[in-house]
Amino acid sequence: MGDAIGQMLASAVGIAISPLPLIAVILMLATPKGRGNGIAFTAGWVLSLAVLVTVVILAGSGGNASGGGDGPASWTLWLKLGLGVLFLLMGVKQWKDRPREGRAAGQPGWMTAIDRFSPATSAGLAAALAAANPKNLVLAVGGAVSIAASTAPAGGKAVAAILMVLIASLCTLLPLGVYLLGGSRSAKVLGEWKAWMGTHNAAIMTTVLIVLGAKYIGDAISGLAG
Repeated sequence: MGDAIGQMLASAVGIAISPLPLIAVILMLATPKGRGNGIAFTAGWVLSLAVLVTVVILAGSGGNASGGGDGPASWTLWLKLGLGVLFLLMGVKQWKDRPREGRAAGQPGWMTAIDRFSPATSAGLAAALAAANPKNLVLAVGGAVSIAASTAPAGGKAVAAILMVLIASLCTLLPLGVYLLGGSRSAKVLGEWKAWMGTHNAAIMTTVLIVLGAKYIGDAISGLAG
C-alpha cells in the first residue's frame, strides 16, 4: 500500500494546489447562496474525482498494470513517459501564457455569473473543472495509473485511491471548512487565499507541471531501461 500511496502523492498534490477550483469555491461562498452552492461544488468535485480515479484504476488493473508482481507493465511506463512529456509541454504553455507584469489575469466568463448559480450548476462546474480540465484530467489519470501499476493488493489500492481523492480535494474542502467553521474571520482569510492564488497562479502551475513532468519521465525511463 505504501508503494501505491507514494506513487500517486505528487499527482494528488498537483491537483490540490490548482488555483482555479479554489478561487471558484471562494467566489461561490461569498454569494447569497454561498453555503448551498459551496457544499454542492465541493461534493461535485469529490464525486467526479472519485469516479475518474476509480474507473482508471479498475481499467488499469484489468489490463494487468502491475505486471503480475514483476514490476509495472511496459504499457504503463510508456503511458507515464507520454504523460511526462505532456506535463512539460503544459508547463511551458502555462508560463508563456502568463499575464505580463502590470496586467491582471483574465477571468473565465462563468466567474461573472457565479452569483446566479444554483447548487446543480455549481456541482456541474465542479465536475467540469475536476474531470474535463486538461491539467487536472492528466494529473488524475497519471496518479490513478500509478496506483493501478503498484504492487499493492486490491485493499491497498482502494485506500490509496481514497487518499488520492481526499488530498486532491483539499482545494475545495479547506475553503469550505474555513467558511463553515471560521466565523467572522472566514471572509478575510478566504479573500487572502484567493488573492494570493490568483497572483501566483502561473508560477505555481508551471512549477508543478515541470516537476511532475521530470518525475514521470524519469520513472518511465528507469523502468523501461530495467
